Amino acid sequence: MASKKESNFFNMVSTLLVISIVASISLGAVYNLTKGPIDLAKQKKQEEAIRNVLPEFDRIETIRVKANDLADSLQFNMAYKQDEFVGVAINTFTNKGFSGNIKIMVGLRPDGTIHNTSVLEHKETPGLGDKMQQSKSDWSLQFNGKNPESFILKVKKDGGSIDAITAATISSRAFADAVQRAFLTYESNKGGTENE
Repeated sequence: MASKKESNFFNMVSTLLVISIVASISLGAVYNLTKGPIDLAKQKKQEEAIRNVLPEFDRIETIRVKANDLADSLQFNMAYKQDEFVGVAINTFTNKGFSGNIKIMVGLRPDGTIHNTSVLEHKETPGLGDKMQQSKSDWSLQFNGKNPESFILKVKKDGGSIDAITAATISSRAFADAVQRAFLTYESNKGGTENE
């Protein structure tokens, strides 16, 4: 009787071990198959965002610049047309979103004026916070053509210049925080000339 119990226990453990090994190998294979296409899609989205947030350009130089308020760094995509600096597309972020991290691309002209913005990643509430995306609403267009030297990057409720998204003040504050981080880093580094 005892040997039968040992045999059943051994069989169960061996079966679980085989299932675990097969599942691990399958997950690893799926990861390897999807990693390349996912990275390619992110790269394509990044390139499209750079084109959307900057004036016309013919050359990009990418550098990393230490963010003025963090130990982190931001990616500056310096744009030139016939060797004249026309603006910078900055990969910026905030951790103050309603659902956590928000990544956006901010296009600044040489004088620091916001040319355009583009949301790269977020997990904000559909129908509310996701209205920061231009495909969902024109809310973010209020930033275009504004210079944060005089346009206060806070929602009006906090004494700023920004009309908040209805019922999504936290997402609005977070978006403004990411834009502010990009602008202050640009200004404190003279347009990204002092990289890490």
